Amino acid sequence: MTEVNAEATIGQAAGRGQVWAWGLWDWGSSAFQAVILTFVFSVYLTDKVGDDLPGGIRASSWLGWAIAIAGVIVALTAPISGQWFDAAAKRKRALGMLTGLTILAMTGLFFVHDDYHDLWLGLVLLAFGSTVFELAGVPYNAMLRQVSTPATVGRVSGFGWAMGYFGGIFLLLICYFGFIAGDGDNRGLLGVPTDDGLNIRLVAVLAAVWFAAFALPVLLAVPELPRTDADPGAASAGFFGSYRVLWRDLRELWITDRRTVGFLLASAVFRDGLAGVFTFGAVLAVRVYGIADSDVLLFGIAANIVAALGAIVAGRFDDRIGPKRVIVVSLAGMVLCGIALLIVSGPLLFWVFGLLLTVFVGPAQASARSFLTRLAPPGREGQLFGLYTTTGRAASFLAPSLFGLFVWIFDAERAGILGLLVVLAVGLAVLLPVRAPDRART
Repeated sequence: MTEVNAEATIGQAAGRGQVWAWGLWDWGSSAFQAVILTFVFSVYLTDKVGDDLPGGIRASSWLGWAIAIAGVIVALTAPISGQWFDAAAKRKRALGMLTGLTILAMTGLFFVHDDYHDLWLGLVLLAFGSTVFELAGVPYNAMLRQVSTPATVGRVSGFGWAMGYFGGIFLLLICYFGFIAGDGDNRGLLGVPTDDGLNIRLVAVLAAVWFAAFALPVLLAVPELPRTDADPGAASAGFFGSYRVLWRDLRELWITDRRTVGFLLASAVFRDGLAGVFTFGAVLAVRVYGIADSDVLLFGIAANIVAALGAIVAGRFDDRIGPKRVIVVSLAGMVLCGIALLIVSGPLLFWVFGLLLTVFVGPAQASARSFLTRLAPPGREGQLFGLYTTTGRAASFLAPSLFGLFVWIFDAERAGILGLLVVLAVGLAVLLPVRAPDRART
């Protein structure tokens, strides 16, 4: 049986139920990314818990350093973790364990009271949760081949990204209207007291339950793959020996298929640009285009919706014309919309071109995952997605640094858009020479 036919057999055996089960993990995981790390709990930790922190160092600085430490740990361990998950045939078990640890960290945030003494507990739990959450993404992404065929990998990847976007939106709305909206001592439709940060601490518990509920289907429905000899010596190499195996595999990869290395480098750059769009979008909306503070959340919801719809639609094009073309068109479209945003002013035009720009974010993210899945040798998907995570972490300084640099040079926050455009354009330039994945026989 050829490798392609073997992959097709796996995907056809999966069926729609397992595709849905796999996508529900993405839906549930948005509880950590959107609620805990981005919009709700991290804000509570810096603005409430650490607002009276003595010593002259702001709580936001400590948060940044804690997340940075987590990023370093992920960058160093993701490739060998994915390598071992593959070789030991424990991909699903690893996903379950890392997801469980993330949920435990989220649940522990309930004990972070509105007291600066609890800031350190919150930072440790957030950093630990961030570490195991990102590592969980390695076996999860590697399972894409198990729930798709060569003819459907693009649309399945796009479906997963869309589920993540929609899940985040849905849970944020529940949290906002149920626990946060309103004034006074009781908040939300549920009338939860704000004393000692109780409403936000309960949001953390809700997010943990949400993640647990939607993570279960993939663990129950998608089978573990049997052990293979795709990466000799990886299963028994030990911690330090795993790096020797990784180095051996990288040298082999450089000799046999340099396009994989080229894609890892290109994707690291343009994925950082994609992250920068969401990181600095709200700041630009308020500071440059006059969007009201109360409307930023509405724009964020709209942006996530159009990105999700873009990922779903582009997934079908991915399967027809290939992931590289989808990524190239998406990055070029984002650059053109960014140039338009440099010229226009006012809330209305920001809504128009800002949403048009985010249409291309979902397709670029989903097709990047599809691209690497098509390149990965069967049995070594975890190792390559570990490298995918590591290279992304290694380049994560580009968009923030260039955004700040251009704002400083031109003394104008609008100029920060130039920094993001440079990152996207460089990522596109590095991607262009990379040969697209071979068309699969279906």
